[in-house]
Amino acid sequence: MHPPDLVIRGRRVVTENSVAPASVHITRGYISSVSIFEDVPSGCDLVEAAPESIVMPGLVDTHVHVNEPGRTEWEGFETATRAAAAGGVTTIVDMPLNSIPATTAVAGLEKKLEAARDKLHVDAAFWGGVVPGNTGELARLWDAGVVGFKCFLIHSGVDEFPNVTEPDLREAMPELARLGAMLIVHAEVPGPVEACCQAIERLSSRSYETFLRSRPREAENQAIELMIKLARETGCRIHIVHHCSADALPMLRRAKSFGLPITVETCPHYLHFAAERIPDGATEFKCCPPIRERENRQELWDALGDGMIDFVVSDHSPCPPEMKLRAQGDFMNAWGGISSLQLRLPIIWTDGRARGFTIDRITEWLSRGPARQVGLDQLKGSIKPGADADIVIWNPDAEFRVTHEMIHHRHKLTPYVGETLSGVVEKTFLRGQMVYDGGEFVSERQGRIILRG
Repeated sequence: MHPPDLVIRGRRVVTENSVAPASVHITRGYISSVSIFEDVPSGCDLVEAAPESIVMPGLVDTHVHVNEPGRTEWEGFETATRAAAAGGVTTIVDMPLNSIPATTAVAGLEKKLEAARDKLHVDAAFWGGVVPGNTGELARLWDAGVVGFKCFLIHSGVDEFPNVTEPDLREAMPELARLGAMLIVHAEVPGPVEACCQAIERLSSRSYETFLRSRPREAENQAIELMIKLARETGCRIHIVHHCSADALPMLRRAKSFGLPITVETCPHYLHFAAERIPDGATEFKCCPPIRERENRQELWDALGDGMIDFVVSDHSPCPPEMKLRAQGDFMNAWGGISSLQLRLPIIWTDGRARGFTIDRITEWLSRGPARQVGLDQLKGSIKPGADADIVIWNPDAEFRVTHEMIHHRHKLTPYVGETLSGVVEKTFLRGQMVYDGGEFVSERQGRIILRG
């Protein structure tokens, strides 16, 4: 056993079993032990959190659109992972679409890995994609190291990543079940959307209500009903991404109670904003599925609280500001996606604390749960011996107002500008190396590519 070369200690350290005073012993980038607060061996460096600050496992965000290569002007690994570090996120999982080529074949993954090298401020893993006709590539992508596979049931927004139909899924899902791979699903089907768009074609495209009506809950509900049926028939593990429709929660609850392999995530924007407060023309709020009404938001919080929804990820989906058509205020033609990678911790803490949720629950939603989803929970998402020393120190009581100037995403347009949040990230450590300190990036790029296995 090598002695620790670094100790991080605090009065409020979040471990697997408690939030209590502790010292975290770090040896060569790994957590070698978690000991009592007073245990600081001689000869090692010491970082001591302020008494009011939280020492928590680094956040894991399994839903991030980096868009490189091919659309690096939308975001890119350099800027995305800087923003992640500033938000206490130490591991991201990159989505397979919006880059060119999409990660739907091994050649696309290889180009993605080449693009990411030497640009990462935090660690990055990768999803593969399921599109019509690529079932023969799935095993090769799995063996090459993707953590699972993403599909859309409705147009994805980019032509390089076409959506699948039920026959496509019946071909791909048995292969994924054979591999033991998870399928994550954008769960909206086109039928109800197409019907609503015909009904509202004469309404103002500046109205948020018009856009909300164009993406009805029924599109989500039918998609989830389909995925439950196919999970039952094929045994394939299913994960519903960015869940929004409260109407579908009862059927998901029943499916889980029957032991079907289904998990569910939601996102900060569905838990923080409400449709009633979105101004007409404010296209920075556009995302799909859309932000729904206040009562829907409360039902999502209730489902998160009782464990029906498993965790919260960002669905960081940026684009150049001009694609948001903010000047025109055109909801129907603007790009759909919200930038929030840097802000997930303070958003969920601010709203979660107001509803009585504790630090331990926040850690489960933002760190442990996402790490478990992608099979990284032995190394990521927890402060425990043997894990990577990925740690965030943050002050839960410090408030700040979101401004464009503080955002480290490539583009600064986000609906959170002007919001007052609690929870200031003070320091972020990746494998024991401090990468972010009080607003400054303090080391060269320390992030690594993570491949399954």
